[in-house]
Amino acid sequence: MSDALEHPLAAAIKPLLEAVGATQVPIDEARTEDVVLEWDGQAAVAVRLPHLSSALDRLLAEMARQFDGRPLAELDRWEKQRVVALLEERGAFTVRHGVETVASALGVSRFTVYNYLNRQDGTKTG
Repeated sequence: MSDALEHPLAAAIKPLLEAVGATQVPIDEARTEDVVLEWDGQAAVAVRLPHLSSALDRLLAEMARQFDGRPLAELDRWEKQRVVALLEERGAFTVRHGVETVASALGVSRFTVYNYLNRQDGTKTG
């Protein structure tokens, strides 16, 4: 293991990286799209962020955990609406094909997901 991966900053951010699906990479293996974190003005840790599609998969898995581990398609209508609201708060619908992916996971149509989103927008302003 590289010295950079043993840096105190690396240990401090490890739970955060695990939560978002990112990985640490040695500084000398960092790509231009990686995020290099500095410590006292020197590169300490490089972070490789996950692709957005895998982030959406992690969000859907988290939603299932929040609803007692039940498959999302087995949730009742109110619970599915709550899942859509939580996913919107987390930016799930900014991902390409996000609505389609969520609809498939919930066992509903894209139209239904859009209705849930519109209903939520109506309750925010009304």
